[in-house]
Amino acid sequence: MTAQFWSPVLLSMKIAFVSAFFVLIVGVIFARLMARKTFKGKEVLETIFLLPIVLPPSVVGFLLIIIFGKNSLFGQWVEQMFNHSIMFTWWAGVIAATVVAFPLMYQAAKSGFAAIDPGIEEASRVDGASEWKVFLYISIPLAMKAIISGFVLSFARALGEFGATLMFAGNIPGKTQTVPTAIYVAMDSGNMDLAWLWVLTVIVISFLMLVFIQWVNKDIH
Repeated sequence: MTAQFWSPVLLSMKIAFVSAFFVLIVGVIFARLMARKTFKGKEVLETIFLLPIVLPPSVVGFLLIIIFGKNSLFGQWVEQMFNHSIMFTWWAGVIAATVVAFPLMYQAAKSGFAAIDPGIEEASRVDGASEWKVFLYISIPLAMKAIISGFVLSFARALGEFGATLMFAGNIPGKTQTVPTAIYVAMDSGNMDLAWLWVLTVIVISFLMLVFIQWVNKDIH
């Protein structure tokens, strides 16, 4: 296997891990908030969180360009600060993967937190534990299986992201070309052997992750 094969694979793994890490932190925090708090506009906020599941990838990519592109306020600020645009970099791939993977982490973690008996958390508060300690030492351990499942699913979703990544990060070999975009190019150019190698690689990785989720959750009930 040559560098032509490994470059998209390693970049895809890198983007998937970084985006899954971001999604893990933000998703767990918001999932706990939404599972335990009631406030005005909660339904609207949750709809926004879940929107990337139903939006076409091209729409997500378009919105990312509007928000982070060179002509946006944020994009111009980044270019002034770092003398570089976010678009057409591997960080653009991370942002795209994070957006599309977030709903999976959020849903899984929220289900885990919702399944916890609120009385357990309340008992810890009565014993003097702060809200932060209740979150870290009670809520997260009890919801750990759901959180792990959400992380793995988010990683898998980030690994397979295509449309939004293609629009926002592009398809630059060695720089932003991920496995999904590399497969598309290989098929378009008639290089089916290389396309099959990438396809089988993604299938094996995804299969192993699903097996891992089943192993983690086998004693959940």
